[in-house]
Amino acid sequence: MKVKTEQIAVSGVLAALTVVLGATGVGFVPLPTPAGAATLMHIPVILAGILEGSGIGSMVGLIFGLFTLRFMGDWRVVIPARLLIGPVSYWVYVALKKKPWSLPLAAAAGSITNTVGTLALAVTFGYIPLAGKTGAISIAVMQGVPEAIVSALLIPPIVMAVNKAMHRV
Repeated sequence: MKVKTEQIAVSGVLAALTVVLGATGVGFVPLPTPAGAATLMHIPVILAGILEGSGIGSMVGLIFGLFTLRFMGDWRVVIPARLLIGPVSYWVYVALKKKPWSLPLAAAAGSITNTVGTLALAVTFGYIPLAGKTGAISIAVMQGVPEAIVSALLIPPIVMAVNKAMHRV
């Protein structure tokens, strides 16, 4: 795979944004919910996947996952879903590229991958129950749905602006 200079630049910016969001804590919005925080950290990962492909999306996702280790130290729970956010966003976008709703759907798919993947692993390894007030289903509804909506609203104008600025249209 040949990597272009613009891919390196965009990847570097998104990786740096992920580091800043994680290191400052701005990427984790404290909420009085069972998970304790909603995340904005998936936004640059989705952007990386859509703009630069599945490999770059996975690398930026790994940075996101490493920052979440401070909240839950089990890498089996916090890393795998984060590695898939970018690729899922990319694959959905490519599959629907000719459709006007491809960007919002790709963004929502990436966000849902983060939520469902992480919660499924947390349930699998016994960290949270599936149901109940503090269960995975409650967390998915209270945080996952709003995060997917925010992603679907934020990602399309950013992708369109970057593509226009880089003459990719």
